[in-house]
Amino acid sequence: MKKLVKGNIALCEGAIAAGLKSYFGYPITPQNEVPAYLSRKMVELGRVFVQAESEIAAANMVLGAAVTGARAMTSSSSPGISLKQEAISYMAGMQIPALIVNIQRGGPGLGNISGAQSDYFQAVKGGGHGDYRLIVLAPNSVQEMYEMAYDSFDLAEKYRTPVMILADGIVGQMMEPVEFNRPEKKDFEEKSWHLNGCKGRAPRSIQSLLMKDGVLEKHNINLQEKYKTISKNEARFETYKTDDARVIITAYGISSRIAKSAVKLARKEGIKAGLFRPKTLWPFPSEAIAALAKPGVKFLSAELSHGQMIEDVKLAVNGKVPVEFLGKAGGAIITEQEIVIKIKEMIK
Repeated sequence: MKKLVKGNIALCEGAIAAGLKSYFGYPITPQNEVPAYLSRKMVELGRVFVQAESEIAAANMVLGAAVTGARAMTSSSSPGISLKQEAISYMAGMQIPALIVNIQRGGPGLGNISGAQSDYFQAVKGGGHGDYRLIVLAPNSVQEMYEMAYDSFDLAEKYRTPVMILADGIVGQMMEPVEFNRPEKKDFEEKSWHLNGCKGRAPRSIQSLLMKDGVLEKHNINLQEKYKTISKNEARFETYKTDDARVIITAYGISSRIAKSAVKLARKEGIKAGLFRPKTLWPFPSEAIAALAKPGVKFLSAELSHGQMIEDVKLAVNGKVPVEFLGKAGGAIITEQEIVIKIKEMIK
């Protein structure tokens, strides 16, 4: 059975089904449905909901809950995520699994409440201090909001790392039929690292301050080895009509849906266009893009920003083929027709 729900609500249901035990948040548009919905639902389920006094407090509460082994989550929108960055860096350094959700809005600064995609750099390059990465998932539908929220907790615990869902305000606010197709998780394996009291066992310690000579360097090397493993195993993507395409559009989130419609329009006019959609923004599916960078092919990065993901596309093709850009920011939307016009310019 399918239900008609908003993206933000589907996200909540996916997290709940995955065994979310503790949510800490603070209101900001366009993600307000998340704390509003969970403020009722989590209480009904006998779980923890806290509206913190600030975004900074919410992120640190997630750290505290997750270190005990509980599945914990926070959500916000662009400026609020900026305030959470210190705690996110601590969680990455302490190797604490947690879910952070960013329903992006226009910026910089307070900007506006329209959907945008201008937080890509912040999400995939490490928005806080230090050499760290987050697994970053990019849903483009309400169904994927549900499924990626569910899957995020397993990924976080598998690699002991924070996971971010980077959605945009349009996907968060839109309504679509959703099939709640994931089993509810109730039982979880005992974790070997979490802090739950040391009666009957040796004490454990999880910290991010490593002062002894060489200890922090070794810790960083271990983190980088883990990131290499994640890069090898977890890059996810979708292709559409790329086999014979002369122009391949790279896009994620709502932009990928607009781009797919543009591909269909272009194909009706006999133009061989295709779409490559990263589902993980980190690890970025560079090898899959590189495999498509053949002679005679051009890439077009379509984004609701002034050009961020395009840098990773260019790195992936490594100068083998041209990469061009089409985008808008500040809550503006690119259209299918604008993409088709750009494609025609590229193939002249």
